Amino acid sequence: MIWDIGFIIIGLGLLTFGGDILVRGSVSLAIQLGLSPLLVGMVVVGFGTSAPELLVSISATLNQQPDIAVGNIVGSNIANFLLILGFGMLLAPIICTDRAIKRDAVAVVFASLGLLVVAMGGTVTALEGGVMLISLLAYLGFSIVVSRRQVANQKADAAPNTYQSEAEEYNAFSGVMISVIISAIGIAMLVFGADFLIFGASNVARSFAISEAVIGLSLVAVGTSLPELAATIAAALKRHTDVIIGNIMGSTLFNILSIVGITAMISPLPVDQQMMKTDIPLALLVVIITAAVILLISRLTRVQGVVMLISYAGYIGWLYA
Repeated sequence: MIWDIGFIIIGLGLLTFGGDILVRGSVSLAIQLGLSPLLVGMVVVGFGTSAPELLVSISATLNQQPDIAVGNIVGSNIANFLLILGFGMLLAPIICTDRAIKRDAVAVVFASLGLLVVAMGGTVTALEGGVMLISLLAYLGFSIVVSRRQVANQKADAAPNTYQSEAEEYNAFSGVMISVIISAIGIAMLVFGADFLIFGASNVARSFAISEAVIGLSLVAVGTSLPELAATIAAALKRHTDVIIGNIMGSTLFNILSIVGITAMISPLPVDQQMMKTDIPLALLVVIITAAVILLISRLTRVQGVVMLISYAGYIGWLYA
């Protein structure tokens, strides 16, 4: 028990410091490369914090457990929006006037709709997985080109010392390679921190005779999303709300197009019929509603965050029922 509590403390520490380091490294990388923090939040933070989902899904696929692979992705996407984004909104309201945010929201809607379409076929094939992966790479390439052009225009219109003051404001690291290394260290701390926390908490739960099913639902499903939560909290405390929304959008896109794509290319993914009828459409509905708020209101408020957190609690309660 003492060792397990130690693992929990270590995990929480790694998540806390890893989230802070990743946000600082990614924002610094954005400044060094002339990219928007929103884009780097989507690519670096989003992909990095999706590493646990990728590892779990590949492992489940190799062990002939496709329901775990697909359920991990769908459950993480629901947690991304209702739990993590909701908590981030509770800490810091998010302004969504940037056209890139609206574009990313639409992209996530289409990706979620695409997942529902391929799931209706009963199996995600290797060909469909390849198309999903190529779609992600094409969208990222397009986003990088547009982002660099926008940042270049902003620099041209800004005062001569604006770029330097921005770097000082964000406490940016000096040099691209240093920023990349710092970001990588932050990602590694998040991944290992989530593993330590899940391991310790699972053992403590077993010592109190809590069932494996409850452990899986309450710890493993949310556990793979802990890096996103840690990065979101760190970004919210630093008021980098563009990193928050970029993290959520990027993580969800990577979960669908990259993780589903890669695992389907390793082995075709059968989709559970009950999951196809309930959880996947629910994930799509959550994404559509959030995207609609972003497109129409351009602001994610604390009140909306509370509603999302309550909705996630209701979803967990429904799963238990």
